[in-house]
Amino acid sequence: MWSAGRLGFRERPSPNQDERPAGEPIDTLVLHYTGMPTAGAALERLCDPAPPAPLPRVSCHYLVEEDGHVWRLVPESRRAWHAGVSFWRGHTALNGRSIGIEVVNPGHEWGYRPFPALQMAAVAELCLEILGRHPIPARNVVAHSDVAPDRKQDPGELFDWEGLAANGVGLWPAGVPGGDAALPPGGPERATALLARIGYSVDPARPAPALTAFQRHWRQERVDGQADAGTLARLEAVADLAESICD
Repeated sequence: MWSAGRLGFRERPSPNQDERPAGEPIDTLVLHYTGMPTAGAALERLCDPAPPAPLPRVSCHYLVEEDGHVWRLVPESRRAWHAGVSFWRGHTALNGRSIGIEVVNPGHEWGYRPFPALQMAAVAELCLEILGRHPIPARNVVAHSDVAPDRKQDPGELFDWEGLAANGVGLWPAGVPGGDAALPPGGPERATALLARIGYSVDPARPAPALTAFQRHWRQERVDGQADAGTLARLEAVADLAESICD
């Protein structure tokens, strides 16, 4: 049964769902942007039982419109199909252990723009309600790009992760300098180790996708996949902060 909370939910059940794997906890929250021209187009796509080939069937648990209205598409007790091929902190196939929120935004393909304050307020309230129902640690509140850095870039560098953390959702290290100086000797290896420690799937021979995903989340002023000193400082801070908070 749905728990209404304080958000005025609109109902649009999606057929694109199935049972969660037996015994698997719900311990991850994945935030996306819709990446489509309109909210209506995104809603139709997330509820389409037979999209044209080669498009897969997809869904999410919730969709948040730019005016703050929230749609419920899949019960939290069921598996929605939103993360795809994914990895975080040693776990793969994250649909089975996660809740997915789609946040309406055209995305990088259709005119990426800032997320309105009303929308972010609704996202924060929705996340807090979900966190109140499930033992999801702050370090497992992640972007789609965090769990699929080779494929995805949402919700992107304009998403207000810092504001969410200030409201008790996810992690944000405060007061970390962001200089652009070159890395010290051994810096690239250290950056790769920190990415893995935070939770990313990272190829030591090709760390740029994971570094870019990290920057979109935690160093939004520089998204280039390069490990400069400022990015290394943020990596250190996020890793330390994540480990200082018990799961």
